[in-house]
Amino acid sequence: MIVTRAEDFLEAARSNFPAADLPATARAAFMVSPLGFSLAAESASDNRYMDLDDAPDPARALAEHAELARRLSADIPVVTFPGDPAAPDGVFPNNAFATIPGRLIVGRMRHAVRQRETERADIRGWFADLLGREIVDLSRQALVAELTGALVIDRARGIGYCGLSERCDMAGARAMHEAFKLRLTYCFELAPGEYHTNVVLAILAGRAAIIAASGFRDRAAAEAIASVHPSAALWISEQQKNAFAANAIAISANRAWMSQRAADSLTPEQRNLLHSNQFEVAAVELGEIEKAGGSLRCCVAELF
Repeated sequence: MIVTRAEDFLEAARSNFPAADLPATARAAFMVSPLGFSLAAESASDNRYMDLDDAPDPARALAEHAELARRLSADIPVVTFPGDPAAPDGVFPNNAFATIPGRLIVGRMRHAVRQRETERADIRGWFADLLGREIVDLSRQALVAELTGALVIDRARGIGYCGLSERCDMAGARAMHEAFKLRLTYCFELAPGEYHTNVVLAILAGRAAIIAASGFRDRAAAEAIASVHPSAALWISEQQKNAFAANAIAISANRAWMSQRAADSLTPEQRNLLHSNQFEVAAVELGEIEKAGGSLRCCVAELF
């Protein structure tokens, strides 16, 4: 089922809300190193979190990324593919590649500079030839679908929260609903200037939500999502959103990963809410990588 109105989502939640009977967190993850990392002007055209005048230091970005991979490996196995200088912001693979059991999903990126990522034969071959996964390829379809950048998934319930913007249209939302075999997808418009849902919303292991109401065109959409996590909805401010506090991920049942900048923005009360829902906050310095308009969650492509 795909719904586009808050009242329809709330009705689904009241009458036929999916049970949390699916794996809530990934079995492994893959990342793409910031080798050849730089700011892509094309990507910056609709990413308010990028400043082309603030170029990242490539060596520091590599060090940050390596430390992130090392830290995440405490929770799950992590594989890192080399970066490609022809895809300078390919450090955010979760927009281009995503998985469900037995399947690799390849997204349809809006910008040509990012479409190059989806053609990578090494990543496609690793999944198809080594892991034996079916490839569902959206990359050549007449739509825009930037996967788990645009679509935040409650994996435990099979619910997708899809923010419509220049990076995802309704055709893309429908294609992702089918590709991810979702039980329910709620589509809503992001606020003007927002490019990805995972900057304004995180669902942590199906148990908690981090929500930036300012990132939604209609606050009713944010409140509808919060209503299904009544004791575990963490509302963040515009300033905290801009610090990437919603660009977080739980890759194990009891740890919420975010950048150091994001973690530093949280109040004691917000940390206590996460702790009361059995989440430790784990933070990694990503200041150079964040100059490319994404943060920790964007760096992590999950393997289910």
